[in-house]
Amino acid sequence: MTELKQNSSAHPRNSITVALAGQPNVGKSTVFNMLTGLNQHVGNWPGKTVEFKTGELVLNETLIHLVDLPGTYSLTANSEEERIARDFIIREKPDVVIAIVNAALLERNLYLVAELLALDVPIVLGLNMIDVANQQGLRVEVNVLEAALRVPVVPIIASKNQGLMELIEAAQNLAESQVPLAPNRPDIRPEHRPVLEEIRTLITGQVPQPYHEDWVALKLLEGDSEVMEMVERAAPKAWPRIQTLLSQHEDAILDITGGRYEWIARMVRAAVVRPRPGLIVLTDRLDRIATHPFWGLVLLLGILGMVFWLTYHAAMPIVEWLDSAIFIPLANVVSIALANAPLWFSSLVVDGLIGGVGTVLTFLPILIVFFSALGILEDTGYLARAAYVMDRFMHWMGLHGRSFLPLFLGFGCNIPAVMGTRIIEDRRARLLTILLVPLVPCTARLAVVSFLTPAFFGTGAALVTWLLVIGNLTLLVLVGIAINRLLFKGAHTAFIMEIPLYHVPNARTIGLYVWQNILAFLKKAGVLIVLISTIVWAFSWLPDGNVNNSVLAGLGRWLEPLGRLMGLNDWRLIVALLTSFVAKENTIATLGVLYGMGEQSIGLAARVGATLTPAAGLSFLVVQMLFVPCVATIAVIKQETASWKWTAFSVVLLLAISLIVSVGVYQLAALLNWGM
Repeated sequence: MTELKQNSSAHPRNSITVALAGQPNVGKSTVFNMLTGLNQHVGNWPGKTVEFKTGELVLNETLIHLVDLPGTYSLTANSEEERIARDFIIREKPDVVIAIVNAALLERNLYLVAELLALDVPIVLGLNMIDVANQQGLRVEVNVLEAALRVPVVPIIASKNQGLMELIEAAQNLAESQVPLAPNRPDIRPEHRPVLEEIRTLITGQVPQPYHEDWVALKLLEGDSEVMEMVERAAPKAWPRIQTLLSQHEDAILDITGGRYEWIARMVRAAVVRPRPGLIVLTDRLDRIATHPFWGLVLLLGILGMVFWLTYHAAMPIVEWLDSAIFIPLANVVSIALANAPLWFSSLVVDGLIGGVGTVLTFLPILIVFFSALGILEDTGYLARAAYVMDRFMHWMGLHGRSFLPLFLGFGCNIPAVMGTRIIEDRRARLLTILLVPLVPCTARLAVVSFLTPAFFGTGAALVTWLLVIGNLTLLVLVGIAINRLLFKGAHTAFIMEIPLYHVPNARTIGLYVWQNILAFLKKAGVLIVLISTIVWAFSWLPDGNVNNSVLAGLGRWLEPLGRLMGLNDWRLIVALLTSFVAKENTIATLGVLYGMGEQSIGLAARVGATLTPAAGLSFLVVQMLFVPCVATIAVIKQETASWKWTAFSVVLLLAISLIVSVGVYQLAALLNWGM
């Protein structure tokens, strides 16, 4: 009986490396997760921002290193993902490449297989989603396809863990086989075959290792810029003639791609039995609503509303329980235990360290529910429809539809919203979305505003709050347009994406997706949150433990002249803004301490309202809505951008916006003599 273990503890006799390749939405990640379980590592390719996963499993006393290559439609060097995938195969020389294809979209998926075969690497074809193909009325003759391709073909249903044992066994057998490879490779059309052969002759013996001369000649004729630069350096004498040939035959790429598509057509013709004409399948029926310009938008808003409700109504009771049942009792126990210790040390441990760790851990329920919902939407295939529906609206800012979901979810919490930008493939669009997320008012900001607005505006509080939210969203659009035009030169991301077929989500895949994202948050953002929380505690404690005499209070008094421009004549309001950097709710707690209310909110809003004119109160609410987000959001921005430069830019941008807008609002009110 075949033995499969998802760890390397069985002291295997030998090892092989297997690379997983495939286009997006073919179930490649599901295959990887099913085979490796939790025994996997997530990192970044050296010098790159693209993530990759590696995992291990033991099969028949052989340790298999599984590498999940980036999903890519081809191996031409048009994107970082494409370069990484092909460079790994060429330079690292995996023993076998498992190419995962969607059986329901075989014709589209075989293009990548055609390019993989040109790399002269052992290939096993994983024919995934056989069940989905059957639902669409398609039947793939596996034996016929295997005979036509002359490579092993294994039918699998990755979401149900069916056929994966046979797939990895086929890869192991091929790696250990001594039989020479003879796959059926696509050929270039006859018109340009003599030119290809001449280029092949010119570069013979001059192509650096580990590149294959046949593949290099083909890529030169295809116009691959990266390969052209390499050959120009490696074969300077032959390069002028090669360059002349390439300029004379710029249309050769049509014969190369044409040859591939003709090869694909032969494979599909031989192996695929199509449904009868006129058959309306499930995907078509559902998409009549999901991609409709109006009803699709209604459905999207309904689903997002449900996600929003689930994320916070399911998670918030757990958050409150963690706070009341664990962190508050823990803080009390530690306070008692440290009763004889210096007061500063007790406060450091209780308020700084335990408070910081508590901040990190109380976000976990929110993130777990959020990433579970996001994983389900992605795995069912709906997320692509949501992006399609919103695409035309997001183009105003140079973004595309996938940016809408993170921005919308920012209303609940900016942290999962920033982490949710991982669904955006284009780095420019992802970076711009991250910069815009903090302009979406989160639940904590809205709670502070809802608490204070009635004290300033009485019965008009609801209208003012609504106008503040509209103002934030208007600024988001304007800032998005400005950043795109000034920093990204008005670039627009081409939104050409595959709409996958609907299928049942896989619990194991979603569970691993949630686990990996939570782990990344704890490892990277969590440490930074605790560190900055401790620093802010130190500023509020030093020099004598009295917040009114602290460094933070001194900073508030120093900034008081700036506050007067916004109508904030009381330094305590400035300090409340500064402490909101740890958590937005700290605004209320800090005001309670500084206004002599302890941490009781009863009467606090009225007392704060009495110290400010309506114009100054509006200015304070505006700056509260636009101020720098909490430290946890900043930490996640650093994690997701992998750049202190962009993190600092985000902080400075928000500081500038909050200052300029709040000063403008107050000075305009003064000019109109309103509420003064």
